[in-house]
Amino acid sequence: MTSRGPFDHFVVLAGMRTGSNFLEANLDALDGVSCHGEAFNPHFIGHKGRTEMFGISLRAREADPFALLAAIRESDRMAGFRLFHDHDPRILAQCLENRRCAKIILARNPLDSYVSLKIAAATGQWRLTDPRNRKTARPNFDAAEFEAHLHATRAFHDRLRRALQRSGQTAFHIAYDDLGDVAVLNGLAQFLGVPARLSAPSRALARQNPEPVTEKVANPGEMIRALAEIDRFELDAAAPEPERSPAVRHHLVIDAPARIFVPVPGGPTAALRDWLAALGGSPRDGLTQKAMRQFKRRHPGHRSFTVLRHPVARLWAALTRLATDPDGADRRAALAARCGLALPEPDTFAALDPAARHALMLDFVALVGRSLTGDGWPRPEPDWASQGAILQGVARFAPPDHVLREDSLATDLPILGAAPPPAPEPMPALKAFHDDAIEAAVRKVHARDYAAFGFGDWRG
Repeated sequence: MTSRGPFDHFVVLAGMRTGSNFLEANLDALDGVSCHGEAFNPHFIGHKGRTEMFGISLRAREADPFALLAAIRESDRMAGFRLFHDHDPRILAQCLENRRCAKIILARNPLDSYVSLKIAAATGQWRLTDPRNRKTARPNFDAAEFEAHLHATRAFHDRLRRALQRSGQTAFHIAYDDLGDVAVLNGLAQFLGVPARLSAPSRALARQNPEPVTEKVANPGEMIRALAEIDRFELDAAAPEPERSPAVRHHLVIDAPARIFVPVPGGPTAALRDWLAALGGSPRDGLTQKAMRQFKRRHPGHRSFTVLRHPVARLWAALTRLATDPDGADRRAALAARCGLALPEPDTFAALDPAARHALMLDFVALVGRSLTGDGWPRPEPDWASQGAILQGVARFAPPDHVLREDSLATDLPILGAAPPPAPEPMPALKAFHDDAIEAAVRKVHARDYAAFGFGDWRG
């Protein structure tokens, strides 16, 4: 096979009912280009009912999908296929990493694709070549179904975006409404590096449901009301934090009973270490991910847990650590010079009156807010990063079985062992200056934690 310029093959990254069949028809209409359908659909190869391609059976493809990928890539044409979020994840990862694979990202309004999917499922008509054979149906709009569809679509496109950003690649983005624009289609041909051009879009397929979306469902009023409740523009979404690692080496384990404590930085780790020691002997940490998997296999019935601390108390603990760390002089000087956070020296911090602590806490919370949104230095430290982000990082290895709260350990922890549960850490200095202003500032910075974990105002 000779080089074809920047790309050897292509992938159309799309979803069901986004116009991918029509895009495939236009790609196939280009001289020297072939699109092999949904080559890695879990139920068929290429198109419905087909179980073989390039002499490779469905079973052989499942055992080694890269053999089929190589056959497509090494054909004597610029060849590719359509790949959806629920197709073979091994192929998605390979395509995203391979710079010689041209990425074509096709998107459609998720509401339109959802309703179209419902109609196709009701009629059994997934492709239409003759408008006279159009089948119609008016399915019910289901809000829960649509939200699941919307979430899957967003998650898929977020993954594509992040993978391309991290690898410094670009893709050809095309919207459903642009599929009939021959200039856009010829721009795609130029992107692929093929000389062929179209004089007009393909006429192989006809649009199946041209009516307004409110006329396509049986319950348009219910649909409109449900859509009004969806945060379409993610106005309530906080700016994304940097991803956290699973930090498995910090997990604490004991053998009998088999318990795994997943510490959240800034939480009551010392108290839980003591509780584990009282329950089953000296806890150990430092296990690699491989060693942790081995521990779990050796201890059937193991239970893992984590403990969340109220965001106000957690940020106060973080501020106290910064201000009293005997080895933190350089850190405090950098925070003062770069962020304007004037932290007192360790020997004077304890002497601050409540008003001074109140002002310092507000300044620190503001710094945390800028840090979490990426608007300023420093990057989020583990003990002030959101607890939700930390647990998302943990879940990349394995989510904990139990997510407990520090202030309810007396009732919740006994399900994991008979040792006396620790009481919440007393914070009299915080109690002396805590007020509505502190609560509002922390709630703004850690809104997701308040909402996700049900925190109310801190009571001390």
